[in-house]
Amino acid sequence: MSQSAIPTLDIRRFDDDRDAFVAELGAAYREWGFAGIRGHNIAAAQIDAAYDVFARFFALPEATKRKYHQAGGGGARGYTPFGVETAKGAEHFDLKEFWHVGREIPRDSRHAAVMRANVWPTEIQEFREIAYGLYQSLDRLGARVLAALALHIGLPQDYFADKTDSGNSILRPIHYPPITSPKIPNVRAGAHEDINLITLLVGASAAGLEVKSRKGEWVPFTAEADTIVVNIGDMLQRLTNHVYPSTTHRVVNPPGDAARQPRYSTPFFLHPNPDFLIDVLPSCITPDNPSRYPEPITAQAYLEERLREIKLK
Repeated sequence: MSQSAIPTLDIRRFDDDRDAFVAELGAAYREWGFAGIRGHNIAAAQIDAAYDVFARFFALPEATKRKYHQAGGGGARGYTPFGVETAKGAEHFDLKEFWHVGREIPRDSRHAAVMRANVWPTEIQEFREIAYGLYQSLDRLGARVLAALALHIGLPQDYFADKTDSGNSILRPIHYPPITSPKIPNVRAGAHEDINLITLLVGASAAGLEVKSRKGEWVPFTAEADTIVVNIGDMLQRLTNHVYPSTTHRVVNPPGDAARQPRYSTPFFLHPNPDFLIDVLPSCITPDNPSRYPEPITAQAYLEERLREIKLK
């Protein structure tokens, strides 16, 4: 099956061809849980600047990077070293290190207890401005995708707006170091599903992302340079009673010499507000699809449960 089987759509059609765009986008997510989004108005120069500062951070000495690791914080902010995160149920840890940027909120916010303040590397002066600028751009794009998905399942366009405006969303620059031995059992990121509502993956620097089809086949999905990959997470799957599936995906090790090159990737995990109650939407319950989740759960409780499963807490 060709990788083009996963559709790529131009989100500018949401403004001038709304009904058709919403129908096509909704159909793509029902089938794949994944789609490519182009026409997103995030400039290549902004993405390139972000990857430049992220690569410079990961090139710092190990001891310097570890200054920004917050023990006991579940990786919520700052630096998480190589060899910590492990896909749910996996035997081996992922081959990656990463940084977390969270939402900047007033420290007297009702969410401050569960949404830590950001930490910023002082070694790279422009890191904060560039990283948070990308965070805000992806947050705005994610809101547009959610607006289209809301319309597709019969909700008001602005349904998600006041449920994600203080969302505990995360920008995660990732560095997958070169693989020096062909015999290691680990893969760069083990097969997993994302925790959040939707994930926006911007500017992955190399092939490796694979998506599991409904038939159980692994389908490579390497997007064009102008395309952001957006996929459904488990929270939206639960909220929509699996109308939008959270699809298993992984990042495999490339063959041959390509394995000896580093890989950089920057997903943005869009979360609801911590106190949002994930309760199956009535519009997603039918005789053929009865409610799978009779017990609602808050976004924060669900997040903490999942972080324990992947060994970040």
